[in-house]
Order: sequence, then C-alpha cells, then structure tokens
Amino acid sequence: MPEIRPFRALRFDDATIADQALIVAPPYDIIDEAHRQRLLSRHPANVVRLDLPGEERGDEADDRYRRVARTLATWRSNGTLRKDPHPSIYVYEQAYRVPGTEVLRTQRGFFARLRLESFGSDAGVLPHERTLSGPREDRYKLLRATGVNTSPVVVLYDDPEGSGMAVVKAVTARAADVDLFDDDGVRHRMWAVLADGAQAEAVAPLLAAASRAPVTIADGHHRYETALRYRDERRMSRSCEEDPAFDYLLTLFLEATAQPLTVLPTHRIVRNLGEAGIASLLGGLDELFEVRRVADADELRGVYDSIGLAEGGAGRLGLWTRSGGASLTAKRDAFEAHLPRGGAALRSLDVTLLGVALERLAGIGADAVAGGAVAYSKSASDAIALVDDAVGGADAVFLLEPTPVASIAAVARDGDVMPQKSTYFYPKALTGLVINPHEW
Repeated sequence: MPEIRPFRALRFDDATIADQALIVAPPYDIIDEAHRQRLLSRHPANVVRLDLPGEERGDEADDRYRRVARTLATWRSNGTLRKDPHPSIYVYEQAYRVPGTEVLRTQRGFFARLRLESFGSDAGVLPHERTLSGPREDRYKLLRATGVNTSPVVVLYDDPEGSGMAVVKAVTARAADVDLFDDDGVRHRMWAVLADGAQAEAVAPLLAAASRAPVTIADGHHRYETALRYRDERRMSRSCEEDPAFDYLLTLFLEATAQPLTVLPTHRIVRNLGEAGIASLLGGLDELFEVRRVADADELRGVYDSIGLAEGGAGRLGLWTRSGGASLTAKRDAFEAHLPRGGAALRSLDVTLLGVALERLAGIGADAVAGGAVAYSKSASDAIALVDDAVGGADAVFLLEPTPVASIAAVARDGDVMPQKSTYFYPKALTGLVINPHEW
C-alpha cells in the first residue's frame, strides 16, 4: 500500500510577493520557449527559473542546472522561499470550465509526500504510460543539482466511502491561503493544514483513504522514474540513514470516484502519406471500421472541439483528409487478430485500436511513430487546419475521444502501459505552490 507523509514545504513568501499568480507556472513539459520568456518577465522569482532553466550564452554542459542550484540557495537565504515550520498537507482546489464547453467543474486533492516504490506486481504505485529517455535525463540533472521536487507527480486514488473527501470539504469551507487565476481562467486555491502533533488526528481519515489501495500515476511518469533513480543513487552514499527524505517525492493526490475528472484526448496528425497514401488509407477503412463519410470538416469540429465531456472508450474516431473525412466506429472483431499483447483494458482502448489502424492502413508502426510520422494536437480545429494547409507534411488527422479514467486505472492494475500521449489530464497542477525539499 502507498505510504503518505505530511512535509514542510518551501513556499514563496506572500509577504514579499503579494500576488502569487506572478510566480507560479504550468508544468515544464507544456511550456515552450516563448511561454517561458513571458513567465520570466512577470517576476524575477517566477518558479520557471527553477523548474525549466534555459541555456545562456557561453554555457558549458549542465551549467543551467548549476545555475538553478545557486538561484535556489539564494532564494532560501534571502527569504524569497520560506520553509513551513510544521509538517502539513496542502489541500488544493481547481475550478475550471471544461474546454470547448460551458460546463463548470471543481476538482479537489491534496499535496503530500509519497514514498517511492519500484514498479512491480505488488507495488503501491502503478504507472500507465511509457517514458522517454530525454525528459528523464533532464529531470534527473535538475533533481540532482537542487535536491528538491519543484513540481508534483499526480496520482489517483479511490475513496468510495467519502471519509477522506469529508476532510477536504471541511478544509475548503474556510478562506484559502492561496487564491489565484491562471492564464486559462482556472481558479486555484490552496490551504495549508497542520498534520503533526494534536492536528494529525484531523487529517488521518484523508491519509488513510488515499493509502488504502495502490494509487495510479495520472501525470508525471518522467518525474517519478527520475526520483527512483535519484533515490537509488543517494542510497549508495547514505545507506545507513533511516527513513531519508529522498525516499519520498512531491505528489498531488486526486480522488477519482466522487468527483468528475477531465481527461482530454490528443489527436494524431499523420504526415507525408502523399496523395496515393491518402487514397489507400481512405480505401482501406472498411476493413476495420463502420464508415460514415463526412464531406464537411465543420461536422468533425463540432464534435471533437467539445469532446472533453464524452465518456470515450466506444471505439469511435474521426478522420479528416484533404479528400474528405469520415466518422468511424471500430469493428472490434476485425481488430482482434492484430491487437498487441496485454490485458483486456489495454486492448480495448481507442488509442490501441488507432495504433493498429495506422499500421494496417498506412504502414505506420511504432518505430515510424517514434521517428516523427505522427504529430500531435490538443485542438481538433488546429489539427484539421494543418491538414487543409498541408503544414509540415500533414495529410490526415485522426480525432479521438478521451480515455476514460476507469480504463487508465484498469490498464495500470493489469501491469500494462499505454502508448505515448494517451491521456491529458486537465487542468494541470501549478508548479510553485509548494516545493518539496529532500530534508526533514
């Protein structure tokens, strides 16, 4: 079972920085260089300076990570960052509009430390996604230089009895310690809740609910695997230390049954098929799908630009090319002989079916996908426009429905992993609300 601990977070001093919106940032992996520069211009102490360091003129290898370590030390010594005096958990609320709709949702969770476990059949922490070596190496160098977790791993847990969420609800009834809006209009609120001594009893039901069964990583697989590597390295040099802080990492725990969570799809743009390849793709659809031809892309836009509310998992896809498009429903029997090994949950996923379709109908296997034959877009309209204008060799786009949260958990329980970019949990947890130092 997972082991969860309160911790003493590093937090930006709100007496010095009154507007905390100036110093927070989205996760590093959704920030491009132009966005990074905008964040840096907002405040000299924006957390992106720690979480996504840029290279400067004259830098040698890894200078940017060493520069982050110096910046962190300076901010701790001059009071920009202060360490909370007592172990706490940090209840977190995000209120948002589901993209493409007028539906408002609120999701609540809490930040705490999660003890690291290597993945395996009896682990208390379950992955669902493969990772890439480049991001792992970047996060490792940053962690090794700083000794802190700047952004959280996000995990899902179930609390069907509601005992833990009752604690969260009681906390959120009072005024928040942090209350801000991000650039997408998402409202973020956070409460620091003392969790040691006499106060520990008040949060015990929440920690018990979240640690009752294995948790599933929803976001942050690269950060988790990096933390495992860092832990193992530190153990080699400090093998006698009992319960070291580097055995844990910063985690946001989200309850996955009592509140609606939003998972957005990532659409697949197929490149460099050529006119003959497009014709072959369209001509072969009937092998695998029930096909309804679509002549106007507006029909697909109308469906897939507001797809965040769809349940997903029914084998429905959209397809657009410059020769027209289609609404597709998988003939599951036709896929059966071509599905990859794995449990029923993995084999039934829409992204798994699409992987088979790409290989069967366009000759694009896993190696070709990794080599750039497929690009990705969160926006159906943007993806369709790329195809219409043949930007970057875009010849076709497959439009997806979301992967159901229950399917994500089922794949993880089976010990399987999904293809890259199968899930996009929205909204993202902000970086900079709490930082986890590897110290007690």
